[in-house]
Amino acid sequence: MDAIQQTEKQIFELMQKLSELRKQHRGDAVPNYTFKSLDGEVSLLELFADRERLLLIHNMGQGCRYCTLWADGFNGFVPHLESAMSIVLVSKDAPDVQRQFANSRGWRFRLASHGGGDYIREQTVLPGEGNMPGAVVYERDGDTIYRKNSCVFGPGDIYCSMWSLLGLAGLGEADWTPQFNYWQRPQKLDDGGANLLG
Repeated sequence: MDAIQQTEKQIFELMQKLSELRKQHRGDAVPNYTFKSLDGEVSLLELFADRERLLLIHNMGQGCRYCTLWADGFNGFVPHLESAMSIVLVSKDAPDVQRQFANSRGWRFRLASHGGGDYIREQTVLPGEGNMPGAVVYERDGDTIYRKNSCVFGPGDIYCSMWSLLGLAGLGEADWTPQFNYWQRPQKLDDGGANLLG
């Protein structure tokens, strides 16, 4: 085995250890927070639907290219994730703004807005940081909700496969920044290209 393969093996073993620790962990009980949706007010318990587990993706909103990258990547997993737990993307954006942006990206997530209120201040994924991107898994036991595990999203993390694929090419988070769109100027513009921005 060369150094790369050895390192990959170590990472795999650490990931297995991390999964086992998370499996055994059960956090503190949390309040039944309320959110806004296109259908009106909805509680944290209602977001579980008929499931015992809820994955809440903390998204900073439509103004964040990085949060958009993570959600774009997770979108393909929605049906798979929904076979195991309820999944909802939350952000500070108003429900109509969330839906419009989600539709423009082809996202299939259920959406809810925390509006920057108590939920995101008290359930942030990084203590001391309010609207930080990440995810929280909650478990319910009757009407009691427990915060099982959480994670922070950031460039180079293990939750966005883009970083691993860039890494295969020898590129890191300092070499690439996500964009909302990737337009490349054609060699010849039929309209002459006057006043072109970008």
